[in-house]
Amino acid sequence: MSAAAVNPTVAPAAAAPTSDKESAKLGFRLTLPAQILVLFISVFPLLMQLYISMTDWSPLDGVPWWHAWEMWNTFANYTDLAVDDRFWSAMGRTAVIMLICVPAEFLLGFALAILFMDDFRGKRVFYSILLMPMMVVPAVAGYMFFMLFQSGGPVNDIISTLTGTTFSLAWLSSPTWALVAVMIADIWQWTPLMFLILLAGLAGVPEDQLRAATLLGASWPQRFRTIILPKMKTIIIIALAIRVIENFKIFDTLFIMTGGGPGVATETISVYIYKVTQNDLIWGYVAAIALAILIFLSIFANFAIARMNKARAA
Repeated sequence: MSAAAVNPTVAPAAAAPTSDKESAKLGFRLTLPAQILVLFISVFPLLMQLYISMTDWSPLDGVPWWHAWEMWNTFANYTDLAVDDRFWSAMGRTAVIMLICVPAEFLLGFALAILFMDDFRGKRVFYSILLMPMMVVPAVAGYMFFMLFQSGGPVNDIISTLTGTTFSLAWLSSPTWALVAVMIADIWQWTPLMFLILLAGLAGVPEDQLRAATLLGASWPQRFRTIILPKMKTIIIIALAIRVIENFKIFDTLFIMTGGGPGVATETISVYIYKVTQNDLIWGYVAAIALAILIFLSIFANFAIARMNKARAA
């Protein structure tokens, strides 16, 4: 009599789990529709963009996009891009906004996250209030700050009250101060996101290590430098990478506030792409710009991922 007959708990060999190879084949078949969908919605537009970027095609030509090869120019759009002063100026303004807003949002968000590590009365209420700016639609936030920074708006009134003088600055008509107003709006709206990410990271710092360090006489700066920061490296890289990439896409708030003006004083790369697309209708050139930015951000994202993996392995 077989062992399976004597002991019913012993499974027959035929009922053994399928091999890894068969499981892989089954998994591939089950995910094939999703893979095809992802391929269609990501790879096809990318290839189409690459194709259009090597032509002079425009919807005004009356030729469908699949006949854009009739206006083939190879890499002419990319060589034009390299010497386009307006493009590089827009990139420079985007970089200025990024270099000021991202560190400001990070420092403010980190400081607030540290304050919220401990329990205090009304914490939930303050927590909800602090997250409210992030939930405002960017276009609505742009209109709010457009009204705030008018010559007769609340900002000038508050400054006049604090200084005891009549302060009347046309913020959004000034090439310098319009960009400052846009950055203030960006910091106001997206500091809560930085706060939320960093607070989640602080929640993962082991409390027993902090308590042990406190008992051993370590000061707060010492605990922050030796325990909190090392544990937060991965989260910090993620938070900074998200905001850097998102700053390149700043559009709604800025466009409502200034429209890229006065002149081109606040024209970021997103606004520039919008104007070239909608006003000039040079779609082949726009495709080249978008592809160049995609390559740049992909390189940055890979660098951030490499740093994150290095921090995780440390």
